[in-house]
Amino acid sequence: MKKLFLLFISAFMTYGLCGQDTASDSDTLRKDALNVFMDATDYIKKEIPYINYVRDRKVADVYIIWTEESTGSGGYVSTFFIVGQGKYTGMTDTIKCNMSPDDTYEIRRAKEVKTLKMGLMRYIAKTPLSQYMNITFTQPIKETVSSDKWNSWVYSVGINAYSSGQKHYNSSYLYSNISANRITEKSKFQSSLGIDLEGEKSRFIDEENNIDTTYKKITRDEDAYLSYVLSLNNHWSVGVTSYFQTSYYNNLDYSIKLSPGIEYDVFPYSESTRRKFTLLYYAGIYINDYMEETTRFKEKETLGFHSLSASLSVIQKWGSVSSSLTWSNYFFDWTYNKLNLYTSASLRLFKGLSFNIYGSFSLIHDQISLPRQGASLEDVLLRRKAQETSYSYYTSFGFTYTFGSIYNNVVNPRFNN
Repeated sequence: MKKLFLLFISAFMTYGLCGQDTASDSDTLRKDALNVFMDATDYIKKEIPYINYVRDRKVADVYIIWTEESTGSGGYVSTFFIVGQGKYTGMTDTIKCNMSPDDTYEIRRAKEVKTLKMGLMRYIAKTPLSQYMNITFTQPIKETVSSDKWNSWVYSVGINAYSSGQKHYNSSYLYSNISANRITEKSKFQSSLGIDLEGEKSRFIDEENNIDTTYKKITRDEDAYLSYVLSLNNHWSVGVTSYFQTSYYNNLDYSIKLSPGIEYDVFPYSESTRRKFTLLYYAGIYINDYMEETTRFKEKETLGFHSLSASLSVIQKWGSVSSSLTWSNYFFDWTYNKLNLYTSASLRLFKGLSFNIYGSFSLIHDQISLPRQGASLEDVLLRRKAQETSYSYYTSFGFTYTFGSIYNNVVNPRFNN
């Protein structure tokens, strides 16, 4: 093993010292190219080779923040925030391109590259490389635009299924959904209806003790969602949401939720792609019909509740942070409450080192639908019924460190299995 390690190190150093590409006259342009700091894809690097994709923001002439937001049509908008540094200080641009839900992946990435090229032109114009640039326009501009026959309404119908298994286990899943949405700057209407079918079968065999047991799980859940939000101004909005669900897991024959709410954004909504700090208050009712009598000896009931959420989302040159804190409780007894914290972040600590974290944590004291009879062993093993808990959590985190040449822009896809 030691000899193999030494052989690897020797080969690596030999390649590093002797395997360098021979410089050509065109390479002298590289030092005069625009230094850009951004999270660029291989496709962008290949299609825009006349800039340097540096890994250290401090040595960049320009840094670019790239965000995406969903649109009412089911597509999304890619936004590039371009900010100059050093001799480019004071130069800033915001450019956008719209993606249709019908656009293929190839069309979408081509649109993004085209938009990014246009946004970089006035920066590249200040470099010696500008003499090699050509600008063309290939499509005549129409004087009029045809009206939208759908009046901003977007409909979607979908069905998804999967199946997997082995000798002693198999599972299947089917989900169908239909939705109708209309999203404009003044208002937002969203609706959906879904059906979820899930089946599992697991067989346990212990020949020594003559045990052969099969566990089965078959569930059917339905859900429906309806929401209408009205924009009052650049900071305030009001709306109402309603939600219907059936859930074997949560002991709900059906549950209807109706809740009007009001939201305030500390920053203007027009800045939502870069920063957002909202306070959202809901108050409403639940109408529940239970499959089994609950721990509070209820078979059905109507409950009042309210919730308050504070959410922060920031995207800057040092990374991005998104976090929300939500408190909710039932009016009949304020000890039936829930506190949920959600956070995700991607932070550039210093040159080459980034830290990523995602997590959520909940303090749970509002499980009003737990069945009084509890869950059987089979229900527990197959997770068919919810169990009493006072908390839940999920977290993941990691570090990434990259070092080496900051000017290596080459894309080589060979042997990318």
